Amino acid sequence: MTSLRVRIGILGLVLLAGSAAPASPAAAATAPSPTVEEQRLDRAVPREILERSGFDAVPLRFTRALGTAHSYAEARKVVVRQGSALWQRAVDRAQGRGPAGGDLSRDDDRPLYWARLGMTREVRTWEPSFGLTETQRAALLGELERTSRGQTAVRYPGGDRLKRVLVTGFDPFTLDRDIRISNPSGASALALDGTVIDTAEGPARVETVVFPVRWQDFTDQTVERALRPYLKKVDLFTTVSQGRVGRFDVERTNGAWRGGFPDNDNVGVTGVVPVADPASQPQWTTTTLPYKAIVDADTGRFPVYDNTSVTEIPAGGTVPVVRADGPTAGSAARAGGGGNYLSNEIAYRVTLLRDRLGLHDVLPGGHVHTPVLEFGTGNTDPATGAVTDPGFVKNRLDIIAQVRAILVVAVEKTT
Repeated sequence: MTSLRVRIGILGLVLLAGSAAPASPAAAATAPSPTVEEQRLDRAVPREILERSGFDAVPLRFTRALGTAHSYAEARKVVVRQGSALWQRAVDRAQGRGPAGGDLSRDDDRPLYWARLGMTREVRTWEPSFGLTETQRAALLGELERTSRGQTAVRYPGGDRLKRVLVTGFDPFTLDRDIRISNPSGASALALDGTVIDTAEGPARVETVVFPVRWQDFTDQTVERALRPYLKKVDLFTTVSQGRVGRFDVERTNGAWRGGFPDNDNVGVTGVVPVADPASQPQWTTTTLPYKAIVDADTGRFPVYDNTSVTEIPAGGTVPVVRADGPTAGSAARAGGGGNYLSNEIAYRVTLLRDRLGLHDVLPGGHVHTPVLEFGTGNTDPATGAVTDPGFVKNRLDIIAQVRAILVVAVEKTT
């Protein structure tokens, strides 16, 4: 996701909590209404995407299973089992295992996104006979988010034979602009999860997770809780999101500022990125990926740039200034190279976590922006356009292949 300096039309992208314990039994609260994000499920495009992938049966099956639960404990088991199954089904479909379920191409990340929303909407509005407290409902939603985003499925083999790589992606976003949107970072996560890539330095095992495009999830520090267990175990990480048209960017610098662009619930937040121990919070963090090697390598169809620009308020100043060559001493962040949306924020949070764990000098990691995933010629009208086309599929496959090639270069140049 690029800076709000960039036109909204080329905005791209690029979350989850640890287990929440249910509260002691209390009077059940009235079930809340679906969120803005969940309400989009009722539109024609999501229904078509689900039907053409076979994922339309997922929320229905989940609803039936949840209806058999006679206690919170039973409901939690259903949520964990079916959330995990949804993630695995999406990964299997993307990697060619099992039936496609329809004519939608296997590389498509959207069935996972819309099926998950069908499941979260059911939990959010469910009123079981045994009663459900607000805390219990929130805990169920948290379990569903974590399991269906691959955050409980990260597995690396023991020993030193394989390098360990961790990659993150994002949900589709800006759906009120075009509800057909897919996110190539999420598609890359599905295509790469659990795969082994061959490099000149030996094989590398890739594990992936996907995060939502919601400010509140980031405020709740779900990124840190999801990734902290793995950072000391991996050899390289990269957060990935959709960025600019026609190019990849390796973002050199990440800024501690939220620019306020609306998220998938149409909520905008502006201000300093909220983190633990704010007294020691830096304004900027930096990549430790081998950006020069990545930029110089022939990784695919799209050019790759070392993006060094930021927007800052210089020390002693009051007006934001764009700096092409990075921040100056004592400046306050207003946008990192990757902007001031959630892609910049995940890059900031994970590189800050890397540094606070004492891994800055030993763990290569940072953020990669993919090109905007564009529909094919003649299919650009959100109101009348098809949900997919051959050019759209080719663009997504090319981006996924180039993400993989970038990982190969990064592993080879940091071992």
